[in-house]
Amino acid sequence: MADDGASGGFAGRLGARVEASDDGSARITFEVTDEHLNPAGTLHGGVLATLVDTAMGTAVRSATGEDDVPATSQLTVTYLRPGTTGPLVVTGRLRTRGEHLTVCEAEVEQGGEAIGHAVATFALLHR
Repeated sequence: MADDGASGGFAGRLGARVEASDDGSARITFEVTDEHLNPAGTLHGGVLATLVDTAMGTAVRSATGEDDVPATSQLTVTYLRPGTTGPLVVTGRLRTRGEHLTVCEAEVEQGGEAIGHAVATFALLHR
C-alpha cells in the first residue's frame, strides 16, 4: 500500500483511498464521478462491490501476518439505495476469524446515509 493512502491494484485505479487500517478494521474513501455511474445515472454496482471487497480485505490484512494473504471466497452485497456523484466512505471490519476462514462486514455511507452493506468470507492463504 502506498504511503499516500492510495489503494493498490484495481481499486487504486478507480481512485479508492485507504484512510485508516488497524486491528481488524479499515476505512476507505472514494469520490464518485460520472465515470462510475451506470446507464441509469447511479453508482455502478460493480464499483460498490469492488470498494466493499477492498475495505474488508484491507481489514483482514490489518489483523494478520505478512505471510497470510486474504482471498475472497464469498461476497454478498446488499444495495440499500442508489449512490450518486460525490464522496462516500466504506468501513470494513473483521467479524469472526478462524484458522483458515475469516468473516467480515462492510458499510457504505454517502451523504450521511447508508447506501450499501456487505458480508464476505475470506480464505487465509499462506505464502
